[in-house]
Amino acid sequence: MNTLFELYQNLGITLSALVIVTFLMAGMVKGVIGLGLPTVAMGLLGLAMLPTQAAALLIIPATVTNVWQLVAGGELRALVRRLWPMQLMIFVGTGLGTWWLGMGSGPSMTRALGGALLLYVLSGLFLPPLRISAKWEPWLGPFCGVITGVISSATGVFVIPAVPYLQGLGLNRNQLVQALGMSFTTSTLALAIGLFWRGALGGGEMGASLLALIPAMLGMMFGQWLRQRISAVLFKRVFFIGMGLLALHLLIG
Repeated sequence: MNTLFELYQNLGITLSALVIVTFLMAGMVKGVIGLGLPTVAMGLLGLAMLPTQAAALLIIPATVTNVWQLVAGGELRALVRRLWPMQLMIFVGTGLGTWWLGMGSGPSMTRALGGALLLYVLSGLFLPPLRISAKWEPWLGPFCGVITGVISSATGVFVIPAVPYLQGLGLNRNQLVQALGMSFTTSTLALAIGLFWRGALGGGEMGASLLALIPAMLGMMFGQWLRQRISAVLFKRVFFIGMGLLALHLLIG
């Protein structure tokens, strides 16, 4: 039991409250639009703690919510056959990034996180939807997997370029939700292995991450309720604007 609360005791009341609020918000965003939990968590927690600490906290909430998203829909077998090269290369890219870059604690890594978030925001707000030809998939999928892995190993953000790529495949709504869940699950597990290898994911961090699952799940359930009552397009636009301001703060802070 001490292991569960050890990290929060070290963080203190204020930062522990920030963790709870962050995962409530991150879960809510994921419940409404189907993605964004690691992005919101890394962005907000990155304001007050080291990126490695923030990444360790999100491992269990991200894994559980992504697996939940992955198994719902009934298209898993076909998606695995289609997307396994990309998933494999996410592991390769994360391994290379962990060995080459790591997730440092200096201002350069904070700015890298801000840069990754800003790229995600700009692509979401201004780029038209991609249309990826089937003949490009055999090489473009693995390439996007490697780049996604390298970026996530340095910043804890899984969305660039995986999300625009998956959105460009012409999948139906259920397939896209499952494909995103698959990609995020792979990225989370690969990141967890990288953090463990670097000694940043031990019993204390896993216990703290387990407790962070509670507000994340509550936020996700509220987000799913909210999704039925507001425009998802409006919510997504407000989300991108807020994340853009956060990214700019990380870049210039």
